[in-house]
Amino acid sequence: MDSVTTSGIESGGTEPAPVLQRAPGPRHVRAGFIPLVDASVLIVAAELGFARREGIELDLVKDVSWSNIRDRLTFRQFDVAHMLSPMPVAAALGIGSNPHPLIAPMSLGLGGNAITLSVALYRQMQRSAGLSGTESAMENAFALRKVVEERRANGEPMLTFAMTYPFSSHNYEFRYWMGAAGIHPDQDVRMVVVPPPLTADALAAGAIDGFCVGAPWNMLGVEAGVGRIVATKADLWAASPEKVIGMRPEWAEANLETVHRLIVALDAAARWCDTPGNRDALAEILARPAYIGAPLSILKRLLTGEFMVDPSGVSRSVPDYFVFHHGAANFPWRSQALWIYSQMVRWGQVRFDERFVDLSASAFRPDIYREALAGTDTAMPVADSRIEGASDGPLVVPSLGGSALTVGADRFCDGRVFRPDAIEAYIDGFEISTPLRHSFEDGTV
Repeated sequence: MDSVTTSGIESGGTEPAPVLQRAPGPRHVRAGFIPLVDASVLIVAAELGFARREGIELDLVKDVSWSNIRDRLTFRQFDVAHMLSPMPVAAALGIGSNPHPLIAPMSLGLGGNAITLSVALYRQMQRSAGLSGTESAMENAFALRKVVEERRANGEPMLTFAMTYPFSSHNYEFRYWMGAAGIHPDQDVRMVVVPPPLTADALAAGAIDGFCVGAPWNMLGVEAGVGRIVATKADLWAASPEKVIGMRPEWAEANLETVHRLIVALDAAARWCDTPGNRDALAEILARPAYIGAPLSILKRLLTGEFMVDPSGVSRSVPDYFVFHHGAANFPWRSQALWIYSQMVRWGQVRFDERFVDLSASAFRPDIYREALAGTDTAMPVADSRIEGASDGPLVVPSLGGSALTVGADRFCDGRVFRPDAIEAYIDGFEISTPLRHSFEDGTV
C-alpha cells in the first residue's frame, strides 16, 4: 500500500475557521482511503496542512477495497477511514462479515457517482428503444428494461452489473434506478461486487455489462471507449450521502478532543475544495500516483461537472457534480441513515424492526459534528432529521444561530418522498423488493 503523510505545502483559498486551543504536540491519526475523488477533503486536510494547524499529524494510507477499509478499521490499523455512508449503518445493525460498531460524525460531501453501461449494451438500448443519446436517466432505465425483456425472450444470459460493496450507495442507487423502471435487480439481472479501481477494466474485459461507482472510474471507462454513462448521482438523488468519516465509537470516546480537531480541519479543507478557484489545484493534487493517479485533464473536467458520457463525444454539464461543503454537505443527517436502512430492508439484507430504526439512526452522529464546530461560522441544521426527497429546488432549513441555511434539491428519480417516521409504509410502497432469505442473527447478507 502507498503511505502518504502531510507534505507541509501551504494552502491557498479559504482559511480555516477559528479552532479550539491547541494542545502541545501533534496527535497522530492514521486514516485509510480509496482512490476516489470523494476522498478530496481528507486528502486536502493532510496535503495542505489543515490537519497540522489543528495539532493533528494525519497519516493517509491508500487501499483498494471497501472490505479492506472495514477490516483495517475494525482491527485498529486505522483510526478513521474514508467510508461508504451505509457501512456504519450496517455495522450498527451487526450485519455483513466482520461487523464491529462504527459511527460517522461527518459526511465528506455529496455527488460523484454514476451508472455506466458497456457501449455495446447502450447501442442495443438505442436500437431497441430509439434513443437519441440525450435522454434522461429514467428514460435510459426504461430502455434498459426493454433490452432485459428482449434478452429473456430470446433465451440470452442475464446481464451482469457491478457495484463496489453490498452496503454502499452504489448498490442502493443502482437498484433504486432499475427498480423504478420495473427491473428487478435480484431476478432480472445479476449483481456482483468489483472494487472501484477495477470496474473500468472489468467492463473492457467483458466480465460485466455495467457498473455504478464513484469518479473518476466511470469517466475513465468512457475515455477508454468501453463505457457509456447513463445516470449520475444528481439524477437519482442529489442529496444522497456519499462518503463519511468512519471511526470506532470507543476510539472516538477516548479521543474526543482529537475527533473535534479533525472535524475542524476537515471542515476547513471542505471549504477549500468547494472554492471554484481551487479546483485546478485540487485536480493536480488528486492526479498524483499517491492519491488517485488519474489523468489531470479528466480530473479537472470532473471537478467542474463537465465530462464526456459517450466515446462518440457526447458530453454533459452537471452543476454541483461534487459538493464538498456548501448546503450542509458535511452534516450527517440521521434521516439519511434511516433511508439507507429502508433500502437494506427492501433488498433483503435485514428485517424491519423498530429497534433497528434507532440503531440505524445512531450510526450518524450530528451531535459530535455540532460540538466540534460550535463557535465557528459553519452553518449547521437545528434538526437531526428531515423529510427526504420533497424538494425540486433549493430549500431553506432552520440553522443554529438563526441564520438561513440553504440546502440543495433532493428529489428522488421516481418522485417518492421518504418520511423517517413512516419507514415501514415507505418500504411497503415499493412493488419491487427482495424478501429476507436469512435470519438477522446469522449475520448473512
